[in-house]
Amino acid sequence: MIDLNMDSSWTLFLDRDGVINERILQGYVRSIEEFKFLPDAPTAISELSKLFHRTFVVTNQQGIAKGLMTESNLLDIHTYMCLEVEKIGGKIDKCYFAPGMVSKKNSLRKPNPGMALMAQRQFEGIEFSKSIMVGDSNSDILFGKNLGMKTVRIVTVEPITVEADINFKSLKEFVNWLKK
Repeated sequence: MIDLNMDSSWTLFLDRDGVINERILQGYVRSIEEFKFLPDAPTAISELSKLFHRTFVVTNQQGIAKGLMTESNLLDIHTYMCLEVEKIGGKIDKCYFAPGMVSKKNSLRKPNPGMALMAQRQFEGIEFSKSIMVGDSNSDILFGKNLGMKTVRIVTVEPITVEADINFKSLKEFVNWLKK
């Protein structure tokens, strides 16, 4: 286990699929009807948003570039997700997404830093050395590591080869650990 020495000035970055909601393997969550929160995820996000100064979702969504969904579909899903968290007293400050295909030139797509840099430009006081990235894939963990963040892996069926600083089975388990 690591000691974060964290205070309320820290920033939280969360991946979406596999961390907040059920991942559709080999597919995409294309509508609110297909978006299913993981158990305790809304409550965990609500609690996390009270521990961190800012909470962001950063998600790769190449289903848009593939024509399987529209940006409007994605914004509907994110609005629904944020409202459900707000209903129980939490807050997601903003959802960032990378709509393009996998490409080294795509600076938005994780593990590239584009989404975090956008957040840093749009919200004052974000220091990556005082940030945590929570994800379930290699690209999530590399995204955090490349920016000097602490990294937390939510262990899923996704095989990964990049080691996170710490691993948990769920966001709820992460919250419980932070509150100790």
